[in-house]
Amino acid sequence: MTRQFLIIDADDTLWENNIYFEEAFEEFCQFLDHSSMTPHEVRDVLDTIELVNARTHGYGSLNFGRNLGECYRRLVEREVKETDLRTAMAFAERILECPMQVIEGVPETLAYLCERHELNLFTKGHPEEQTLKIDRSGLGGYFHFTQVVKEKDTAAYRRLVEERRMDPALTWMIGNSPKSDVNPALEAGLNAVFVPHEHTWVLEKQDLLPGAGTLMVVEEFARLRDIF
Repeated sequence: MTRQFLIIDADDTLWENNIYFEEAFEEFCQFLDHSSMTPHEVRDVLDTIELVNARTHGYGSLNFGRNLGECYRRLVEREVKETDLRTAMAFAERILECPMQVIEGVPETLAYLCERHELNLFTKGHPEEQTLKIDRSGLGGYFHFTQVVKEKDTAAYRRLVEERRMDPALTWMIGNSPKSDVNPALEAGLNAVFVPHEHTWVLEKQDLLPGAGTLMVVEEFARLRDIF
């Protein structure tokens, strides 16, 4: 096969990530103990807060903690205490201590792919937090290039392709998020491989949209060896 440029997502593509945020949210709901709102209704409020704040503050566990604090202040039915806000933040801070859980088949597949193609790790979030996860995962050595950005939108993909001098026709974005991985890459004129994940963050979900490039769907990361 002709050497391809593979741009690969990190969170929930290479390793588990959102499951830890979901666990923190469950703890938060128990702590909030709202008398009438269901966890789903609380989640809707938090989603609205996160959608607004992500534009300014970005992503990551610490920003998630700040969003939990804001959600607590909006919904709590008792006096807001500083100790309560620290508790809400602690739910998010513990995410940083969670063990790295690399998704099954990922190391072997990366080892296979990096011998044949140029691998670029392209992830969004807090730079220090994402770099720490890359180091802890032990997967960084498989990539020829790594970049952490504030947002993965169409403009970000076009900048990456230009900076790395990639041929769009030979470039593939691989990830679990329609919003940040597949749709903007296709809009930028690249190809994409969608790898669904059961616990993809709700704000990363969208319908898959047609684009200029080719779209493929695989059920697990290891199946990339059948394509590339």
